[in-house]
Amino acid sequence: MNRPTPVTDARTRRAAEIAALVGREWRLLVGGELVPATGGATFKVSDPFTQQVIADVPDAAPQDVDRAVEAAAAALPGWRATPALRRAELVRRFADLVEQHGEELALLDTVDAGSPISNARFDVEIALAQMRMFAGFALEMKGATIPASENLHLTVREPVGVTAKIFPYNHPLMFACRMAAPLVAGNPVVAKPPEAAPLSTLRLAELAREVFPPGVVNVVVGNGPAAPDRLVRHPAVRRIGFIGSEPTGRAIQRAAAETGVKQVTLELGGKNAMVVFADADLDKAAAGAVAGMNFTWSGQSCGSNSRLLVHRSLHDELVDRVVALVEARTIGDPLEAGSEQGTMIDRAQFDKSMSYLDIARAEGARVRTGGGRPEGEEFAGSLFVAPTVLVDVAPDSRIAREEVFGPLLSVIPFDTEEEAVAIANSVEYGLTGSVWTRDLDRAVRVARALEAGFVWVNGSSQHFLNVPYGGVKGSGVGGKEECLEELLSYTEEKVVNIMA
Repeated sequence: MNRPTPVTDARTRRAAEIAALVGREWRLLVGGELVPATGGATFKVSDPFTQQVIADVPDAAPQDVDRAVEAAAAALPGWRATPALRRAELVRRFADLVEQHGEELALLDTVDAGSPISNARFDVEIALAQMRMFAGFALEMKGATIPASENLHLTVREPVGVTAKIFPYNHPLMFACRMAAPLVAGNPVVAKPPEAAPLSTLRLAELAREVFPPGVVNVVVGNGPAAPDRLVRHPAVRRIGFIGSEPTGRAIQRAAAETGVKQVTLELGGKNAMVVFADADLDKAAAGAVAGMNFTWSGQSCGSNSRLLVHRSLHDELVDRVVALVEARTIGDPLEAGSEQGTMIDRAQFDKSMSYLDIARAEGARVRTGGGRPEGEEFAGSLFVAPTVLVDVAPDSRIAREEVFGPLLSVIPFDTEEEAVAIANSVEYGLTGSVWTRDLDRAVRVARALEAGFVWVNGSSQHFLNVPYGGVKGSGVGGKEECLEELLSYTEEKVVNIMA
């Protein structure tokens, strides 16, 4: 069974450090000033591992959002006039500050979001690489000349305007640092971090204040829908970048459309299929299934391959290997270096995963491993869900079609390539896909047939710098991220005709 790590050693060693880090006055960043929310309103943030309150955070009201957007709008003329190389220089300086405070920021994501400390440190590394990548793209915001006549016809790229960045709790620091793209493009930003895990972004706001002119970076967070709804609807917001659930993405589309013509990109959920054919390397496929399910994040990842489609001839053998790998994982205090899986973000997400276990069982699925809290007295009452492998899953069942955002892996057998593709494409989502085979022709054929925006062949989970990431169907709209295309999405093309 899963081996728990000690739950006290690391937390005891770092207790004073954690207390000093979280037990302080947290502030919004508005117009270059660190300010409380209107009337001093706050809400409480808890550590999902201890389930204890660790901080009081400003609870922004719509008028706080208005002030942040107005500050960004006031900063827009000066920031868009700042040369692109100078904007990139400031983003690099910002990245340097993030690097200097990297351990502190990782620690905040661990105690605030329940992410294992090793994983939170990795998020810092990814954030730094992406920030510096976007800064390096500054001179790629190019136009073109068009030989349409004897006159001069040219295009230039200009900033869109005030930009809202709204992102979820599974990678709060990493997603917050992606504000580097609109900043390099010349757009002031109003960032809205997740209320479930806002601390690393609020600390990031303090660092940004040391680098950028007032109003260029603003951070507001509120407990509930009022603040983000006002941010999306504010008439001065011209560009919205959202990462999160599909229902929230649709709500943002509606709200944005009701208050103006805005550019909106949505990176949403997934019910992703990993398809393993009879000629696949079983050891590598089993390891890929476990890594791709993102058990480290307790399955709280939109890119997780939560459906494992396996050729019937090797179904039992592959399941046995996956179960062995899952049961060897170490679960415990996220602050322990050896912990390989964190908690669910909160009670609601824990309950959702548990309810889907009940749904799966009622639909006829069978639990091969996991299926509830990990065994052991130390896990009683915790927000851990054991990594779970479900078999006898029907392709049209709810557990096979709906995003759980928890550590539940559903295994579905298939007999033919056509059947595998049909099952993979039968859901409303289309974020990632994964194909495992030694047959190159089949690999290319199936990769092309999958309705997904990002596909691996004999791989899973890994992202790469400047390789476009994003989904189709219900998984997203508006362009790819983590690449040059993301930077360009924060610009508008202007055509200039110079007549002789």
